[in-house]
Order: sequence, then structure tokens, then C-alpha cells
Amino acid sequence: MFISTERRRPDPWSHYQAQARQPILIPLHWLEWACRWLAYWLSGWAFLEVLEYVGTLSIFFAVVSYFAESGDRLKQKHYQAWQVINTAQGKGGAGGRIDALEELNKDGVLLVGVDLSGAFLQNLDLMGGNLARADFSSADVRGGSFNAANLEFANLTSANVRNGSLQKADLRNATLHDADLNGANLRDADLAGVDFSKADLRNTDLQNIKWSGIADLKLANIFGVKNAPADFDHWALEKGAVSIESDADWSKMTETP
Repeated sequence: MFISTERRRPDPWSHYQAQARQPILIPLHWLEWACRWLAYWLSGWAFLEVLEYVGTLSIFFAVVSYFAESGDRLKQKHYQAWQVINTAQGKGGAGGRIDALEELNKDGVLLVGVDLSGAFLQNLDLMGGNLARADFSSADVRGGSFNAANLEFANLTSANVRNGSLQKADLRNATLHDADLNGANLRDADLAGVDFSKADLRNTDLQNIKWSGIADLKLANIFGVKNAPADFDHWALEKGAVSIESDADWSKMTETP
């Protein structure tokens, strides 16, 4: 605070004039002397002191108001994110949905039932998100992270999840029919009730998966799976899976008559 500071009465003009070593500097010294007198006179004006206190209090109330309204700002941010997602629903491309989804997930917002069908969402990070019954059908989520996410009853039909990470994901009763999971990480995932029919599971990491309750593996390609549980390959082939390296050969096999 400066206005309320007690100021010493300025020295007479003769004192300042004597400090001017060059005549050209006299106007500058006179300006300094005049400003000191003005500051001295204003420092005794109580009205200005009151204004200074008011200014300080206004900053205080602005800070209090900022924190008090933080909840409303968060709601507004979430509302805008949902607008982006809903506006782009059913359309190709990202349409700003990657940032919107990641912001909502970061804030702990449930993404249950969100429709992202056909969306381009490469490298999307929804780790730990609640995506139960979400629709990712025909979506491109290559390299996406769904670690520890809840994807129960989610629809990933024909989704591209190449090199994605679904470690510790809850995929119970999810549909991954015709999904591309080549090179994906499924470590510790719960796959009970999952439909993997015609899915590309080549080179996937299956370490510690919960697999005995998988619902359908007909024509799923398990060539080159890594860290698969004991007897998984034999069991999968008995369930109708295949092990074919060539894309062309496997495509012929999965073509609908």
C-alpha cells in the first residue's frame, strides 16, 4: 500500500534547484519537486486511502468468487465437451472428440453408453474410464489406451484397435466381432462372455487373461498370440478359431458367402 504511507514534507525548491548541475536539468528537477509536493498533498487525503482499501478488498472478493464459482465453471466445461461429442455423433473424423473425451474422463465423468461409432480416434486415452455399453463400432482407435477401463457390453464390432492397450480392462459381454486387435495388449483383461468371432487377434498379448468364459471365437485369427495361457491355443481352435499368417488367406476364409 502506497497512498496511506506517511510522507515527509518536501524540501523547498531552492534545495532541488541547487542540485541541478546543468541549467538544462532545472526543468527535470522542478518536475520532481512538483511531483513530490503533489504526492505529499494527496497522501493526506483520506478519500484516496479509502479507494486503496476498496481496491484491495475487491481483489479479495474476486479470489473468493473465483473459487466459489469453480463448480459452475467445471459444469460448463463438461457441457461444452458433451456438445462436441454429441454434435459429431455418427460422423467420421475426430471432430474434437479426442480432447473432449479425455477431459471428461480425466474429471471422472461417466462415459456410459457414449456413441462413437465410425469415429477417427487414434491414440485416444481413456484409461480407467467407465465405458459400459459404449458404441465403438467401426471406430478407428488404433494405439488407444483403455487400460483398466470398464467396457462391459460395449460394442466394438469392426473397430480398429490395432496396437491398442486393454490391459486389465473389463470386457465382459463386449462384442468384438470382426474387430482388428492385431498387436493389442490384453494382459489381465476379463474376457468372459466376449464375442471374438472373425476378430483379428494376431500378435496380441494374452498374458493372464480371464478366458474360459469367452462366448465366441469362430474364425478369430489367433496366429502369433503372445504369452497365451496354457492350452488356450488348443481350446480356441476347438471353438472355431483359426491360425493363419496371411491376410489374403484369412480374408477368403472370413468372406460371407
